[in-house]
Amino acid sequence: MEDAAAPNSGSEFNPGARRGKSIDECQDMIRRSFRNPIVKFLMEQMEKSGCRVGDNFVKAVVCTGPVAGGYTKGRGITVCSNYLTIQDEVNQVVIHELIHAYDECRAKNLDWTNCAHHACSEIRAGHLSGDCHFKRELLRGFIKLRGHEQECIKRRVLKSLRGNPYCSEVAAKDAMEAVWDTCYNDTKPFDRAP
Repeated sequence: MEDAAAPNSGSEFNPGARRGKSIDECQDMIRRSFRNPIVKFLMEQMEKSGCRVGDNFVKAVVCTGPVAGGYTKGRGITVCSNYLTIQDEVNQVVIHELIHAYDECRAKNLDWTNCAHHACSEIRAGHLSGDCHFKRELLRGFIKLRGHEQECIKRRVLKSLRGNPYCSEVAAKDAMEAVWDTCYNDTKPFDRAP
C-alpha cells in the first residue's frame, strides 16, 4: 500500500480487537458504497476533472497495520477488509480516500512527500468526509461539546502525517498549522462541507 515516492494517505482506525470481513464481503460492501450519494458525487467530480475511476480503483485488501484504508497515487484506494465490519465504516473510508484522490486529480502536482501538501489533503478529507462528526468522536471515546471537530481533524492529520517518512513530528505540526485556514475552508467539489 505504500510506495517511497508517494506515501500512503491512510484513514485512521480505532485499533480495537481485530475483526473484520473477508475480502469478498468487503468488496461487496465497497460496491454498495457506490450507491452512497456523497461517493457518487465525488466519483462524478473526478470524472468531470478528467480522472477516470475504473472498476478496480477501489479494492478490498487485508492490511497488516491498524488502518481502515488508504489512497496511493497511481494505484487507487484500498479498503482494509480485516478491520471493518459495517457498511457505514466502508462508506466512510471510501469517502475519505476519494477526497484524497480528488485532490490528486485536481492539483496535478500534489506531492505526498511535501508535508504541507499531505497535511492539506488530510485536513480536507477529515473535514469533508464527516470523519469528525460528534457521533463518530463519541464512539471513539472523545467527549467534548465545543470545538470537537477541529480538534479531531488536527489529531487525525498529525496521526496520518506520522506515517509519512518525509515528515518529522515538528514538520508535520508546522505544515498543518501553516495550511489550516486555506485547506479547512476549501470545500471543493462541494459548495460547503457536507
